[in-house]
Amino acid sequence: MPELPEVETIVRQLSSCVVGQQISQVVVKWPASVATHSPAALAAALVGRTITAVARRGKFILLTVPPHTMLVHLRMTGRLLACDKSDDASAADPHVHVYWELASGDTLFFRDIRKFGRVYLAQSPEQVLGDLGPEPLDDALTPEGFAAALHSRRRQIKPLLLDQRFVAGLGNIYVDETLWRTGIHPTTPSDSLSSEQAASLLAAMRSTLTEAIRDGGTTLRDYRNALNAEGQHGPALAAYGRTGQPCLRCGQPIERLVVGSRGTHICPRCQVPPTNGESSHDD
Repeated sequence: MPELPEVETIVRQLSSCVVGQQISQVVVKWPASVATHSPAALAAALVGRTITAVARRGKFILLTVPPHTMLVHLRMTGRLLACDKSDDASAADPHVHVYWELASGDTLFFRDIRKFGRVYLAQSPEQVLGDLGPEPLDDALTPEGFAAALHSRRRQIKPLLLDQRFVAGLGNIYVDETLWRTGIHPTTPSDSLSSEQAASLLAAMRSTLTEAIRDGGTTLRDYRNALNAEGQHGPALAAYGRTGQPCLRCGQPIERLVVGSRGTHICPRCQVPPTNGESSHDD
C-alpha cells in the first residue's frame, strides 16, 4: 500500500501537472470506485470546474475543485496517473475505473487492479478524513507532545504507529524502518518508552520519511508515481523485506515475525524484545 512518501511524491507531481486545469469530462467505468456519489452526480459536480490545489493528508490525495474537495485513497494497488504520460493506462484499460479529461487535452486516470481504492467528493475534506492523527512531518507534533501521546496508551509500538488515528501516513514499510533505526522492538509497550526514546523515535520517523520522499518512494511491486515511474528508495531499506540478509548495523540476519497481524522485519540483536513484565495490549 502506498504510504506517506509515495502519496507525497504523487501530490508534488500532480501539483505541477493539473493545478489550473479545467475538468471537461468525468467518466466512471466502475461506479463502486466512487464512495460518495453516483457517476452522474460526480460529473455534474466537477465538469467545468478548475483544479486549484493538490495536497496530502495522511495517505489521502486531496484535489481542491471549488467548492468541493476530491479525495483519492489508493489502498493496495491504486494509481493516479497524470498528464497522459502513462504507457499502461487509457480509457480502454480495464483497470482504469475513473478518468478525468482536462481542457488542455491531458487526462487523469485512476487505475486499480484490485479495486480497493476509492474516490470521494466532499464539501469539506474533514467529512472524509474524520479523526486522522497528526502529520508526522508537521512541526506542531513536538517531541514532548509525541511522548505524551505514547505514554497515554499502552499498546505495542508497531500497531500504534500503524494506527492512522494516532499518526497519519505511516505503513508497514516505514514503521519497520523507523523501529530498526531506533533499535526499538515492535512489541515494546508504548508507555514504557522514555522521553529520550520517544524523541529519538520521532526523529527517526521524520528522517526515514524525508529520505523516502527524496527518492520518490518505494516500489516493491505495484506502486507507480503520477508519471508512471517506480520509486527509487528500495535499495535504501535496512529492515523491511530483507529477511535473512545481514543487518547493516551489526551483521545479524534480519528476521521476519508477525506483530499485530502484520509481517514485520527486525534485527534480533539490535532490537531486543521487551521482558515478560512489559507486556502490552490494545487500547
